Amino acid sequence: MEFGIIFANTGPFATGEGARAIATGAEAAGFDTLWTVEHVLVPADYESTYPYDPSGRMPGGDRVDIPDPLVWLSYVAAATSTIKLGTGILIVPQRHPAITAKEVATLDKLSGGRMLLGVGAGWLEEEFDALGVPFAGRGRRLDSYIAAMRALWTEEQATVDDEFVSFTRAISLPKPVTGSVPIIIGGHTDAAARRAGRLGDGFFPGRGSPQRLRELIGVMRAAAEQAGRDPDAIEVTAGTLAVFGDDPLGAVAELVEVGVHRVAIPPLAFDPATVGDALADFADRVMSRL
Repeated sequence: MEFGIIFANTGPFATGEGARAIATGAEAAGFDTLWTVEHVLVPADYESTYPYDPSGRMPGGDRVDIPDPLVWLSYVAAATSTIKLGTGILIVPQRHPAITAKEVATLDKLSGGRMLLGVGAGWLEEEFDALGVPFAGRGRRLDSYIAAMRALWTEEQATVDDEFVSFTRAISLPKPVTGSVPIIIGGHTDAAARRAGRLGDGFFPGRGSPQRLRELIGVMRAAAEQAGRDPDAIEVTAGTLAVFGDDPLGAVAELVEVGVHRVAIPPLAFDPATVGDALADFADRVMSRL
């Protein structure tokens, strides 16, 4: 079981001092990944329902700093050497895939191949409206953009022509270190699970009870088999806003049993001065005993 940090780029970690503190603290404690979140903008008084909290609203409200994830990860890449750099998630349908492919490949190259591209279709309709991107059809657009990015990463001269993207013999350099970047499909729905099975190198269902995670992983595995893919090759990351209660080892064992490979936890301390100690304590109490 691996452990990562979710919401790594929010609140006090949006500053240079905070970013360095959480990144170096997580790396020193043995966490394998940092996961950033994204919103280009948050329209005031939005009516869309945030899917990961019973309130239907984002944690911290709409006044929390959320730096651009790729810029933030580039900053902390220079302060670290081994920890993987993940987007959890990047709202890919809002971005032209050629620009995203270039940015992600550049960051992967500069960091020595540490990039993990978590992608999602998005939930905040008002944000799509403000950016001039259709909310309807965003799932199909995401599938198209994934194919386009992979083509740009893996082909010397990429040609793509579909409903959303059209370019001919396009050259995109630099290439990622290993020839491509792992794409992790984020989302808590059956549709996201099926997309992960069809297209993903990983699946990040966000939150959910062990029973719900079992159901989603089952949907993902069935979709992978139907697509002629090996479901065991698709890495599963589960996020949690709680830290397992009174029996963290038992909670982790239950997640392993349902098919989770990595757990992403919140920063544990929202103070750059103490976050390193908090992460080291968790590593000693939980991670070292697995």
